[in-house]
Amino acid sequence: MSFIEMQGITKIYPGTIACNKVSVSFDRGEVHTLLGENGAGKTTLMKVLYGLAKPDEGKIFVNGQEKRIDSPKDAIEAGIGMVHQHFMLIPTITVVENVILSLNENGLFIDKKKVAERLLELADRYGLKVDPYAKVSTLTVGQQQRVEILKALYRNCELLILDEPTAVLTPQETEELFVAVRNLLAEDKGVIFISHKMNEVMEISNKITVLHLGEVVGSVKPEDTDARGLAKMMVGREIKFEIEKSDKPAGDVVLDIKDLCAKDARGVQTVNNLSLSVRAGEIYGVAGVDGNGQSELIKSITGLCKCTGKVTIGDKDVTNAHPRTVLDCGVAHIPEDRQARGMIMKASIRDNLILDTFYNEEYQNGPFLKWAKLDEHARYIVENYNVKTPDIFHTGDSLSGGNQQKMVVGRELDKNPKLLLAVHPVRGVDVGATEFIHEQIVAARDAGCAVLLISTELDEIFALSDRIGVIYEGEILGEMDRKDANIENIGMLMAGNRI
Repeated sequence: MSFIEMQGITKIYPGTIACNKVSVSFDRGEVHTLLGENGAGKTTLMKVLYGLAKPDEGKIFVNGQEKRIDSPKDAIEAGIGMVHQHFMLIPTITVVENVILSLNENGLFIDKKKVAERLLELADRYGLKVDPYAKVSTLTVGQQQRVEILKALYRNCELLILDEPTAVLTPQETEELFVAVRNLLAEDKGVIFISHKMNEVMEISNKITVLHLGEVVGSVKPEDTDARGLAKMMVGREIKFEIEKSDKPAGDVVLDIKDLCAKDARGVQTVNNLSLSVRAGEIYGVAGVDGNGQSELIKSITGLCKCTGKVTIGDKDVTNAHPRTVLDCGVAHIPEDRQARGMIMKASIRDNLILDTFYNEEYQNGPFLKWAKLDEHARYIVENYNVKTPDIFHTGDSLSGGNQQKMVVGRELDKNPKLLLAVHPVRGVDVGATEFIHEQIVAARDAGCAVLLISTELDEIFALSDRIGVIYEGEILGEMDRKDANIENIGMLMAGNRI
């Protein structure tokens, strides 16, 4: 008998069947991975299980007994916990205070010290080290994720749902998460793992269930398949993992950065005398562990933070220029955080697709906008980038995370830019969309666009880059042609060792 069994789950949103008679079971002591394209129904299914969405049909059984789960409180009482892709933490208070707010305790007072002691015990037991008295705003993304897991464990979670848990983690943090997951399995707890990263899925899973268009395609064990087989189950066709690029030589320098210094929001200098250049028709990949100045580098180029040194685009000095001045130089920007920097969640998809181009002549008719032209433009992007939505008037927050990313990428690449700043361009998207986005970035490069690619995924850096620079503590520690690069020398530089 399975710990959790979902039978015939159907969930319909206006214009979309998110889940269609989905039946799947989850056992203790195993990692059960849900795979599928963006919009395949994975997160919706988990929202139903966690009481965040009410199914139109279907039943849930816990230890063989039917259970109504109408709210997260019901799910927690059934032993189910969930760590969302976007964390549910209040940054201005401490870890222990965040945990206390999540508890359903009776009485006027809660002993903060006792809660902190219990957190330390759980942290030590499962390998989730964190300071209970640290403010959440001071924690890394990986540490914040540990807090979310500890919140669930504090409430006696027996089945933990991890929705895209490694999307924003460094490789080291991912390994630490996997250690914690294995510790959970050793105590006969279960984990539901949602991810698009095939290597991680193959490493951590005991069982893999694939969804497509809201229906179960099938379930397999990792030893009975491989990444290509899983990709074909997900999208119904073979996926190309190698991207073809033309051999045309690079052109003139488009982006030139000299002796750049910049500080983060805390006033700490994170970019230190950094210099690099990107030529027309090449992809310059910046490899490095997240938090080594990548964010401030991009903000300095785009005018989103003050800097010293010099930033030149084409023949124009744009050091500390207004962001619109930078964009008007033919720059497109795929930001690292699509929700905070790339879109307005409550605005329509159409409006999100013209956030920084609505003032262009082609969309204006005197003081008015050409709405028919804007609608046509939005439908073109949605269709060409396979953004799954009933229509262009749905809001951005109605899209899954991967479809939000495709919307932002489509908007930026459609500009035919001279310079593309691509920061984690395929974060949270499925293998089919990853293939397509990578092909579009390479097509832009082949058409003469200069591309500055920032990614913590070495597979992506190696697949796309013509030259690779490794950033460490805010400076480019080493630079080499892609043909001369390998995991060993890049890894040495990422760890701060010059070669």
